[in-house]
Amino acid sequence: MTAAVRVDGLTKVYPPDVRAVDGLDLEVRQGEVFGLLGPNGAGKTTTVGVCTTRVRPTAGRVEVCGIDVLADPSAARRRIGVVTQHNTLDRACTVRENIYYHCRYFGLGRRESITRTDELLAQLRLQERGAMFPGQLSGGLAQRVQIARAIAHRPEVLFLDEPSAGLDPQSRLALWELVAELRAGGLAVLLTTHHMEEADRLSDRLAIMDHGRLLASGTPAELKRQVGAATVLDLHLERPSAELVERLAAMPGVKEARLLPDGIRLFSSGSDGLLPRVVELTQGAGLRDLRVTEPTLETVFITLTGRELRD
Repeated sequence: MTAAVRVDGLTKVYPPDVRAVDGLDLEVRQGEVFGLLGPNGAGKTTTVGVCTTRVRPTAGRVEVCGIDVLADPSAARRRIGVVTQHNTLDRACTVRENIYYHCRYFGLGRRESITRTDELLAQLRLQERGAMFPGQLSGGLAQRVQIARAIAHRPEVLFLDEPSAGLDPQSRLALWELVAELRAGGLAVLLTTHHMEEADRLSDRLAIMDHGRLLASGTPAELKRQVGAATVLDLHLERPSAELVERLAAMPGVKEARLLPDGIRLFSSGSDGLLPRVVELTQGAGLRDLRVTEPTLETVFITLTGRELRD
């Protein structure tokens, strides 16, 4: 089976010597949601830019539905739909016109374009918004219209670049439901995000990126097993020290301890019975706060990079 998206050795260097993507390999299968997870500046948007023919790579190869995006960008664009981070709707056109003219641009006849526009307005529950202009829409509705427009020509792959950025929680949940519906319809979706919950909830498989490199890939459950994602205890201390790190690291159940500027981070196999011992050992160090994070994609990321995703 041909992969929906195949990325081999992708590298992109911006002048003077900014390596945005560094030898990236990944594959998106047909009919799955593939999450590309990483902090701002990880190289996610550049990767999507190359896959959607908007950015020329420095090295490597990208294929969409078996088409080399560099050798035949026009053919590749006919197979993909794209929703960028920013609202790109034509503000001089109504919601209906934004979808209709997209259909015409991709070669659909007038009658077919009208039918397809009506289908999408109904599918995305936008019938009552068809005569409105983009400036009259909320962020969540505008994002829904952008997705309707992106899939109007029936692409095989949909690229969503940080689709929930700036959305309120209710709009974000509605977007997640829509992505799940599109996947159920057989569409392959490549989703970039820095929201852990979004990646965990939507992705059949995902890859974690940082500094342009692939750190790990697999299903959310596989990633947690692969890196041995541990319970994380963040101790905010007035007087953290290397000596205290060594003492904490020697405690039963503690896999690793790291000294931070404002405290110590512990990675443990669990938190049962550990907290009382930690509090006892840190009494002389001025323990101000203690936070426990159970195994999640965030703990996977912390384990791989040594820092939090939002840093």
